[in-house]
Amino acid sequence: MAINYFYPEFEVIRDKEKCIHCGLCVSECANQVHSYKADGKQLTVDDAKCVNCHRCVCVCPSRALKISKSNHNFKYNANWTRRTITEIYSQAETGGVLLSSMGNPKDMPVYWDKILINASQVTNPSIDPLREPMETKVFLGSKPTAIQRDENGKIINNMPPHIALDVPILFSAMSYGSISLNAHASLANAAVELGTCYNAGEGGLHEDFYQYRGNTIIQVASGRFGVHKEYLEAGAAIEIKMGQGAKPGIGGHLPGNKIVGDVSKTRMIPEGSDAISPAPHHDIYSIEDLRQLVYSLKEATDYKKPIIVKVAAVHNIASIASGIARSGADIIALDGFRGGTGAAPTRIRDNVGIPIELALASVDERLREEGIRGNVSLIAGGSLRNSADVVKAIALGADAVYIATSALIALGCHLCRGCHSGTCNWGIATQNPELIARLDPEEGRQRLVNLVSAWTHEIKEMMGGMGINSIEALTGNRLMLRGIGLNSKELEVLGIMHAGE
Repeated sequence: MAINYFYPEFEVIRDKEKCIHCGLCVSECANQVHSYKADGKQLTVDDAKCVNCHRCVCVCPSRALKISKSNHNFKYNANWTRRTITEIYSQAETGGVLLSSMGNPKDMPVYWDKILINASQVTNPSIDPLREPMETKVFLGSKPTAIQRDENGKIINNMPPHIALDVPILFSAMSYGSISLNAHASLANAAVELGTCYNAGEGGLHEDFYQYRGNTIIQVASGRFGVHKEYLEAGAAIEIKMGQGAKPGIGGHLPGNKIVGDVSKTRMIPEGSDAISPAPHHDIYSIEDLRQLVYSLKEATDYKKPIIVKVAAVHNIASIASGIARSGADIIALDGFRGGTGAAPTRIRDNVGIPIELALASVDERLREEGIRGNVSLIAGGSLRNSADVVKAIALGADAVYIATSALIALGCHLCRGCHSGTCNWGIATQNPELIARLDPEEGRQRLVNLVSAWTHEIKEMMGGMGINSIEALTGNRLMLRGIGLNSKELEVLGIMHAGE
């Protein structure tokens, strides 16, 4: 037996009495967990290949399958866990960097769950959202500091370009290549119907999606993949990606096995070549350099589009955001350490960065103290899981939020964390045509619309309960929040009082 052999993490359990030997599990599993024995009749499984994506469980017509976490383990040690040991075995054998997908899974504080929302009672009555108008529309971009008038006293329209959203929820950056064309189609069409935007990510924009220019945010990352003038003009806004919550301080890498067909054409690189984004932008080493790129992009698009700068939430994020707000950028996107990704070095994903809740509160407070909060809008991302998280994020200072993992779950993702393998059984994080076909873009669109519509209804209910009738009145309104189970320093950074105060 090999020195690094370890028992599979998951066990596929087949109920032989229920199984009708239809073979769907064999044909539907891209990881080849299921197969027929030599006699062509009996089914067998290779548990070691199972990633617990639930595809076989969901398609089994007789409900004969289930997947269970293996109870086999190493001798108990709170420090040297099974995961720690098996990762050492893997690196000792390969000498390679560990890769992981879909965000930080470690048992670390989730501050959303330690924040409670206030509600109105007698002296400040609540609002019934079924009978009273509730404004969820938001405008993202720089706000003028003063009203200007001409010689006749008429107001001069000095408003810079904005993104107008019917809901304070956008679909975050996921590149074509990291996810499938059908996944992008689902996001784009849902954004149009919802009156919001989806972010095309750093892989350029497929020619079929130029029609959605009013609902598309296009991205300029360090690799400059697919960036050209027509591309820059195809979005409602341009986002400069400086950092990402799942992997702060490093660049991106899309494996060559995903650079095929239209992905290659869209990114403007050869098929089969790895798409590697450098860690830094090699023309940005200061806020002054960033300002130059911001205004270069504004100039290239006739000053008609707001410029977003996306950064990862790190320890000095308030100072960084202060500089970005002075660079000419219109919007800052903050991405917390629980943000998802198609692939990231495991050590960086699990140990670098800070929670979005703390980063968002500190940035909002810093910009207000310096009197420049109106220079920029704030978008918060990094594991927004439900409508309550959205409300809390806005009350902490966000003008809107980015969602990605929750959107993929709505499309069918089961968080099996195998995105980098290209064998996504749900047709989302793959470029295999047979797997892509499993995701119906029309069904995906409807599921995303349902999700965001449900969240929006809940947001209205919560705002009504607080006696607030607009997102704008909620933004940065931390009096509406209380902490529970938090220490004094955490409460100080979040800028909220403890429950009962």
